[in-house]
Amino acid sequence: MASSQQFAPAYPGVGLSSKEEAKREAEHQRTQRLRQKQALDLQKENILSQRTSNPARRSALEAALNEIEAQIAQLN
Repeated sequence: MASSQQFAPAYPGVGLSSKEEAKREAEHQRTQRLRQKQALDLQKENILSQRTSNPARRSALEAALNEIEAQIAQLN
């Protein structure tokens, strides 16, 4: 007969102690923050790579860049 440990991957979190569950949740949160930071870094690079002589467009890009940098700072 199969033990419950063999089914652990199919049912994540089943049979874990609260300490293990907290560790898993902390890792999940860390991974989510890392993914968000990577996405924001890509957006930042995209903005920095854009060239424009239009002052309104340049102003909008600067505002977007400031917003992205603020979001990155919140993640750190």
